[in-house]
Amino acid sequence: MKNLFFVCLLLFSIVAQAHTTDPENNADKTGTISGTVLDAKLKQPLPYVNVIIKNTSGEILTGGITLDDGSFEIKNIAEGKVKVNIQYIGYKAITKNVTIGKENYKVNLGNILLEEEVEGLDEVTVIAEVSTIQQKVDRKIITVGKDLTTAGATASDIMNNIPSVNVDQQTGNISLRGNENVRVMIDGKLSNVPVAQLLKQIPSTSIKSIELITNPSAKYNPEGMSGIINIKLHKNTQIGFNGNINFGLTKEIFAKFNSSVDLNYRNGKFNFYGNYGNNIGKYDNFGGINRLDDNSRQDFKFGNNNKSHLYKFGVDFYVNDKNTISLFTNQNTFSGDGFGNTLITFPSLSQRQLFNNISENRSSQYNVVYKHKFSNEDETLDIEIDYNDFNSDEDANFNFINFSFPPSYSDFVDTNRGQTTINIDYVNPLNEESKLEIGIEARLFSTDVDYTSTGQSFSSSGNIIQTPSTDFEYNRDIYSAYTTYSKSFKKWSYQVGARIETVTEDANAFRAFNNNTNETIPFKNDYFQVYPSIFISYEASDKNTYQVSASRRVDRPGLQQVNPIREWSTPRVSSYGNTELQPQFTNSIEANYTRKLEKGSITGGVFFRIIEDNINRYVRIDRTDITSGNVILSYNNFNNTTAYGIELSSNYRPTKWWSLNGSFDLYSQEQTGITEFIDNSDIQNATINDIKTNKTTVNNIAWNLRVFNNFKASKKLSFSLFAMYRGQEKGVQFTREPMVMLNTGMRYSFLENNRATFSFNYSDILNSMKFEFEARSPFPSNGIFNWESNTWNIALSYRFGGGKYKALTRKQRDNNEKSGGGGFL
Repeated sequence: MKNLFFVCLLLFSIVAQAHTTDPENNADKTGTISGTVLDAKLKQPLPYVNVIIKNTSGEILTGGITLDDGSFEIKNIAEGKVKVNIQYIGYKAITKNVTIGKENYKVNLGNILLEEEVEGLDEVTVIAEVSTIQQKVDRKIITVGKDLTTAGATASDIMNNIPSVNVDQQTGNISLRGNENVRVMIDGKLSNVPVAQLLKQIPSTSIKSIELITNPSAKYNPEGMSGIINIKLHKNTQIGFNGNINFGLTKEIFAKFNSSVDLNYRNGKFNFYGNYGNNIGKYDNFGGINRLDDNSRQDFKFGNNNKSHLYKFGVDFYVNDKNTISLFTNQNTFSGDGFGNTLITFPSLSQRQLFNNISENRSSQYNVVYKHKFSNEDETLDIEIDYNDFNSDEDANFNFINFSFPPSYSDFVDTNRGQTTINIDYVNPLNEESKLEIGIEARLFSTDVDYTSTGQSFSSSGNIIQTPSTDFEYNRDIYSAYTTYSKSFKKWSYQVGARIETVTEDANAFRAFNNNTNETIPFKNDYFQVYPSIFISYEASDKNTYQVSASRRVDRPGLQQVNPIREWSTPRVSSYGNTELQPQFTNSIEANYTRKLEKGSITGGVFFRIIEDNINRYVRIDRTDITSGNVILSYNNFNNTTAYGIELSSNYRPTKWWSLNGSFDLYSQEQTGITEFIDNSDIQNATINDIKTNKTTVNNIAWNLRVFNNFKASKKLSFSLFAMYRGQEKGVQFTREPMVMLNTGMRYSFLENNRATFSFNYSDILNSMKFEFEARSPFPSNGIFNWESNTWNIALSYRFGGGKYKALTRKQRDNNEKSGGGGFL
């Protein structure tokens, strides 16, 4: 740790020597207006306030909105007299006259106090009408409006509507730019809940925005090869007692219910808030695989009866103008009852596997934050402690009919995980143009998985078929420090930074066999890494912005990837982790261009990645019983590889009643993997010596297209139409065929001030969302899987209470807030 602090202080001393440019050396005769908007009574910051710059004739020149801390900065204002109009729903508007000219090119209006407009309080709502996309220096922000919330009941349902994001409906795995090595965060925090389950537990109506951070700065933890997806939930902090209630029903084969309630009470120095959401229902999946080498077929039918509940409670204590303390807890509970039926048909024989499992898990998060503002309000100190634990129990039974081998068996798995994170962050604005940020962090992660199985048996060669009873312990401690320095001058701005990390991994798998033999599989890995990042932005005009960024990141193997215990099994495929899996590192560079249009904006970008020690899936033939044709699915490290792609996204409003969001992305990734095959035409007499290995490299080019239309028929009624095309994707093991989806919906608002909203959504109208593939190894095959995609959904929401929106200025790791893209409401 001494080395970490030494390097951090060294970087601090270097960047602190940076000099500033003369603010009056302004060749293009443009100025900047800044300030901070506060509530006149509570002296608390107001975010998302409209700041409009007009000329003396009343024509709008430019504008912006305030950040979470109430601050704003509007650049490139032409020399002369202008009017600054500050407008916010529920408050009285303020207009200030300002002159931009010699010795007055940088105007700071200081604290601007807005007074409450009592008559307008009932008009307040915190949910946007229409979704927007903003391109910022280091991220793309999708504000989730009511149009997207009608597209599905859960976060998992609406993710496929987000640019560059795909969700595998079979596994629940999420990918960004075609890569599943992505970190998913909730309000900037990692969760111990498996991502696929977590996304299905979050009601879509609880989501405020989704951030795609494809090239994170050094301030962020470096995990995730393709970046970070941060889901930000609504946090209501209005004056008085306020709330929002939502109910929803989704159905194709089975009915699925979801509901949520958000409540808060704000009075004086305290803000109490809480929310509850649930998803309850049955899910159906089915499909089949044809083996072309032996003319066999597997038909699958899987189902789940799941119940999940999500609770959040918190309090903000505004000690005074300089100090704030916040505490909250998240509690997740889940119970599932799964079943499966697999039928294997040969020309002269049929076999069946029946599967059922009961699982329960609980996740708890406890978080406390202390924030201190110095005499300069932009100079802040944040101290945060976060603890997250996860406990899971699963009992599974596998029954085989017409199988001479293997026999029926049962699996029992108990999982306990815990993670403690401690952050200290300091932000110091050295002057109006530059800022220094430094911080340290400790992350302590531990897990214990206890697995037992009944019905253990041996093959004719004496090898055990079922995984032996195993106690797997895995611990990882990460200590890190970072510093970033940002500066703006004229039309340019940049940020440079670096994060240094030391990582210690210690794993131990104790295996007990039923023939009274034991073995221990230890694993240790220590490494030190530096993760630099750089961001450069050039604002050529108020309509054209260019951005370039580069960073180094890591993808540390997840628990399932290193766990030697069998993850799942079918009669012919079993999945295991690899305890010796090493992390992979990614060096990324990307460039973006944003063009503001009269009725919207368009953003285009390109990216390139070099991946070291690439982690990938591989399939090998099961050595325990070669003649059965069974295979093992696992992970391994392969050679370095590359990936590149382009992205386009746009907000546009052709007319007052029609708005659309569109996106297109194309990416190419070189994948290397190991494939195996049996080099013997007489498979029944094949031996281990007949197994041959090939190293296969595949260059995959895939593209996706999404268009979301919103049509406003009246002030109360609107319709939506969403279309998506996902192109063919090639992998080492198989090729996935193209997928297409078409959704439609409507939304109607009613009651006083449109407090109630009814929505109807019909997904996958063409019933075309199917996972269809062709496989090349280890055996030639093709197949198709289906799920409940052709669904209809109805939802009803009602908000009550009134007041002013006033968000706590909590620590945010998104200080590169210079906006390069627009949106519309």
